[in-house]
Amino acid sequence: MSALADFGQRIWDSFFRHPWPDTARQRTLIVMSNFFLHIQPLKVRTAALRVTYNFCLGGLTFFFFLVLTVTGIVLMFYYVPSTQQAYQSMLDLETAVAYGMFIRNMHRWAAHAMVIAVFLHMFRVFYTRSYRHPREFNWVIGIILLIVTNFMSYTGYLLPWDQLSYWAVTVGTNMGGAVPYVGPIGRFITIGGFDVGQNTLIRFYTLHVIGLPALAAVLMGVHFWRIRKDGYSKGL
Repeated sequence: MSALADFGQRIWDSFFRHPWPDTARQRTLIVMSNFFLHIQPLKVRTAALRVTYNFCLGGLTFFFFLVLTVTGIVLMFYYVPSTQQAYQSMLDLETAVAYGMFIRNMHRWAAHAMVIAVFLHMFRVFYTRSYRHPREFNWVIGIILLIVTNFMSYTGYLLPWDQLSYWAVTVGTNMGGAVPYVGPIGRFITIGGFDVGQNTLIRFYTLHVIGLPALAAVLMGVHFWRIRKDGYSKGL
């Protein structure tokens, strides 16, 4: 029975790092190691919590990202990343799939709203000078997130595979290809050849549904962690 009890205790300890909080020390250890109790800073200035100061733009951006994730997963069940079937997939979503148009429009408008919210969030941080010490690192993370957000929107633009998206990506990649030295190589790698086609579509699709969202999620985690460590902005 002793060996069985020790085995059960090891299993319990693997789930719960601390014993039942019947002492002040154990209660303190539980609070100090609890992730959900440490997402936010220990101290927050009252001025930083005013809605007219931060406008909840960071939280709105994260909310739109969650909406994009959920609706994007649903759309993946119906979308076929093929030049022969991509456009028909979008037509089926609008005509044959129950609530397909509603889900697609949620995804599309959430994407537009996220780009706007990220830009306004960066503008607010810059205007209130919240990028100053000790938040320089988090400001750089925010700039990278702004770039990643725009790339997520741009890669998703090609997926309907209509004339608008085809020529928008063609013009955009040609502009990038005009950069001296690295431009032509970068364009060739990005579109998977010399012209926008099947290779381009599958690469943009992979970046849009896996690569860029995963990178954004990691950067958001670092961003939130730095907020926890650096504290909220202190105001003007």
